[in-house]
Amino acid sequence: MSATAATGAAAGRPAYRDSNVLRWLTAYIASMLGDSVYFVALGFAAAKVAPPAQVGLVMAAGAVPRAVLMLGGGVVADRFGPRLVVIGSDTVRCGLILAAAAALALASPGLWLLVALALVFGVVDALFMPAVGALPPRITTPDQLVRLQGLRAMAIRVGTVVGPPAGGLAMGIGGAAAAFAVAGLLFATSVPLLVGTRITPQPPAERAPAAQELRDGLRYIRRHRIVGPLVLSGAMCELGLVGPLNVGMVLLCDQRGWGAAGYGWVIAAFGAGSGASAVLLAVRGGIPRAGAVQITTLLLGSAAVGFIGVAPVLGAAVAVAFLAGLICGICGGLATSLIQSATDPAYLGRVTSVMSLTGFGLAPLAYPLVASCVGAYGASPVFLVSAAFSALGGALTAFRPSIRHAELP
Repeated sequence: MSATAATGAAAGRPAYRDSNVLRWLTAYIASMLGDSVYFVALGFAAAKVAPPAQVGLVMAAGAVPRAVLMLGGGVVADRFGPRLVVIGSDTVRCGLILAAAAALALASPGLWLLVALALVFGVVDALFMPAVGALPPRITTPDQLVRLQGLRAMAIRVGTVVGPPAGGLAMGIGGAAAAFAVAGLLFATSVPLLVGTRITPQPPAERAPAAQELRDGLRYIRRHRIVGPLVLSGAMCELGLVGPLNVGMVLLCDQRGWGAAGYGWVIAAFGAGSGASAVLLAVRGGIPRAGAVQITTLLLGSAAVGFIGVAPVLGAAVAVAFLAGLICGICGGLATSLIQSATDPAYLGRVTSVMSLTGFGLAPLAYPLVASCVGAYGASPVFLVSAAFSALGGALTAFRPSIRHAELP
């Protein structure tokens, strides 16, 4: 189906009742599940042919091209349209994974195949992430954008919760080849649904060289009175909180004697809070004084993550983690909605690529620093300092009237 304006069909209808949105959401869930199953299959396939150190290198290989090429992926999304780029990316990912499944089923190609697969998959991811992030404003009306962000957060949660067990089950039944085949079929499921998704057409624009378009996008972000501050604030939040949540939490539970079971409870509580925030945004929709609420939730969410590190007992850490997930989920959904509703459609891909680069490219670089600091000073000070750095992003936007008074349609 060719792309047509989606606004007429969605007018006056909640996003969760819009068939066009639900079609896109189903495709997105299939793609997220495919991602999770692929990652599990890649890790276990590498573990069968390589020592642990090399397994880590295989798992990290895809992050390198993703980080290096992410900004270029935003330019591609704006130049060719996010819908076309997402369809093309999932088609390529489907072909790659099914080819890898066939190769593993017919022979034992060794570690080189997995490294090559991870690298190429990372390149495609650098195109997919900015494009998929730029799609929501094009498939629904502005007043439904918050609901759509809530639905998208729910889809991500489904992928992270259901995907790994599905990948493990496929590995147990048929080995790495079967798991890769399942991932490929999930990507294949998403493609026809994406083809059938209607989007609001973008007026044609004059095109400059790619490097010039990238500079224009960065300049646009820097000068925009809403987009620029919120992108900077979000980057500081990611840099401050991702390390403690992903690495510091493991070390905290080890130091407190809570063990792997305690870690599972804390992470599950944070995920449950995030899921609750996604449902709240999807059902509630628009929130009055969205800019002020976003600033407040960023400050409160940062503080909650910091308090996880000083919780004296596991029960308290679990309760605070649920609260942190709930507040941070509302903060993230509002920030994304405010940014996307304020961004000129011609720049959505480039703006999304900058946002994605922080979370998927720069923030993981803080992992070694967080681990070293926890080893040297203990988990509690690291959690508190990281939370203070994240909260500084909210404090900076609090002094900007354009953010404090920002409203969603």
